[in-house]
Amino acid sequence: MKMKNPVFKHLSLIATIVFFTAVLFTACNGKKTKTSVESDFKPNPVIREKQEVRTLSLGENAPVFNLPDMNGNYVNIEDFDSAELLVVVFTCNHCPTAQAYEDRLIDFTSDYKDKGVAVVAIMPTSAAGLLLEECGYSDLDDSFETMALRAKDKGFNFPYLYDGDDQAVSIKYGPTTTPHAFVFDKERKLQYVGRLDSIEKPGTANADDLRRAVDELLAGEPVSVPVTKTFGCSVKWSWKSEWTQKVNKQWQEKPVTLEMIDDAGIRGLLSNPSENLLLVNVWATWCAPCLVELPDMVNLQRMYGNRKFEFVTISSDDPSKKDEALEALKKVHAPIQNYIYSGTDRYKLIELIDEEWNGGLPYTLLIEPGGNVVYKMHGAVDLLELKKVIVEHPLLGRYF
Repeated sequence: MKMKNPVFKHLSLIATIVFFTAVLFTACNGKKTKTSVESDFKPNPVIREKQEVRTLSLGENAPVFNLPDMNGNYVNIEDFDSAELLVVVFTCNHCPTAQAYEDRLIDFTSDYKDKGVAVVAIMPTSAAGLLLEECGYSDLDDSFETMALRAKDKGFNFPYLYDGDDQAVSIKYGPTTTPHAFVFDKERKLQYVGRLDSIEKPGTANADDLRRAVDELLAGEPVSVPVTKTFGCSVKWSWKSEWTQKVNKQWQEKPVTLEMIDDAGIRGLLSNPSENLLLVNVWATWCAPCLVELPDMVNLQRMYGNRKFEFVTISSDDPSKKDEALEALKKVHAPIQNYIYSGTDRYKLIELIDEEWNGGLPYTLLIEPGGNVVYKMHGAVDLLELKKVIVEHPLLGRYF
């Protein structure tokens, strides 16, 4: 039998002792590591009682926080103890103003990371206070699940923390809009609060107010303009749920109708004489994928319908099945413009819709004014991909 090398035996023993010593120290120290709960975090938004929210005043201490970032890793204010300055910015996914400042915040973080300045962003929105209609400038809502998507898309170089469950941290800081910046000195006393700069349109400013305040503090000087007004989307507090419930109820009360459309009608529809982006979805009652995706497709009308956008459905069912088609639309609640083809020749319908279409359902087209097709999908759509195509089209856009 081959004997083990005694040197390796002793090294193995030493490694074992070190490992268990580290485990014992961690347990006795009573602190969790940043990754100890990263895979266990599950968002659980709650509705809080209405309360007055006061914005933090100059000279006040930075409220402590221990929040999950976009990947579920907890981030504590103590993680930034070594930084000379701490910049806390409240921002979110859906707000056009917040999106307009994302690149400036990324550039600011990059420019000041080697100067002792730490940046952390906090998402304060409660899902209970946000309407689909308020998401018309984005492909995302403000849920925890979508934060990682936005951070990846933009390449965030700062932690993006979730406070959407009880908004406890946000209430202590008191942001009024997104974005809203708070700058704390080495003792974590508030020295600047307000906007990044005064011009929303990207490319016209460079977070000038924030940079000036930070530069003055780094130079050991008082901030010359320590408070500025902010502008952007209001913070969606959970107690605004009564408003969201009212709007959702109004949507649910809208009637669902179904009209016949003939060959000429389809040609006219697809030529899109309107000024809107036109999303057309061809479906049928016997098509399971059609019925599965329809509710999400209808939500696109709620998101973008107040802008230059319209969603229309065309049922390819036999016209004798109009009542069944209408019932299906009622079940998914589609109070939009719904049509059913009046002809009985399905192959003629295929040619009318798109000569390149093989006839499989569902089938979706996004059409510009004048009839140019900018997106088509045979089969169920990738909803996130479709929303990006819609919101990033020049007729809409992410900013004002």
